[in-house]
Amino acid sequence: MLSVTKILNNNVIIAAHPDYGEVVLIGKGLGFGKQPGQEVAGERAEKFFVLKDSQEQAQYMSLLEYVDEEFIGVMNEFIEKLETRFGTKLNEHIHVGLTDHLYFAVKRIRQGHGIVNPFLQETELAYPQEYAAATELSEWLNEKLSIRIPEGEIGFITLHIHSAITNRNLAEINRHTQLVSELVGIIENYLKTKINRQDMNYLRLVRHLHHAIERIQTESYTENQDSLKKVLQAEYPLCYTLSWKLMKIMQQRLKKTVPDAEAVYLTLHLQRLDNLKNK
Repeated sequence: MLSVTKILNNNVIIAAHPDYGEVVLIGKGLGFGKQPGQEVAGERAEKFFVLKDSQEQAQYMSLLEYVDEEFIGVMNEFIEKLETRFGTKLNEHIHVGLTDHLYFAVKRIRQGHGIVNPFLQETELAYPQEYAAATELSEWLNEKLSIRIPEGEIGFITLHIHSAITNRNLAEINRHTQLVSELVGIIENYLKTKINRQDMNYLRLVRHLHHAIERIQTESYTENQDSLKKVLQAEYPLCYTLSWKLMKIMQQRLKKTVPDAEAVYLTLHLQRLDNLKNK
């Protein structure tokens, strides 16, 4: 049995759990007639999740003050589907972060405001599984709430899902996505070309840039490539110079050292794109 600590509404309570500390319990009529200190059977809850600290508790309680129960119910149901889909427990902050984000996004959509996402394509290419899940969520919301979610918003949902799966900070993921977009723009200007977004080489480039940023951020350095680096510097001076320009920007933005080996992998990707331009 669990002990009630707060009643948020008739269907949502916060209770003390012997193993997890304070948890949120969700179930029809679960809080009706209850008082703090009373026992409640955990098995009566349709859903429960852990609030890691008092700040997250306060955020969730605030959420319940302005978001209607139907919307919260729809979101909780879909978050369960996400956990089944990815076969993992999501970071519990998704209950606050994604619910809050989508609630206001839906309000803006219903008021006729457009949603612009300049990083949509890079997001889709970098996180294809999360993007597919976000697309499914948009269809789910249309079915449940009769609201059509625009494609740009699907990109933002994708980042929330990726954050919850990887336990990475959403703001950091956003910065990395923007950095990839910035790097692509620099590549196009330097090579004097417009990269075909449908081309497989563009997909490889975007994914490589994301992986490179993650390696740099986590300081997961690649092995030394000095011999190949000298060959590429001599064979492909244009793309080799560009790779160093990109590495310098990544170093400035991430405030991390970028290993020389990254120049090798970048040069190979850039040369492939330059070859396509010259065909």
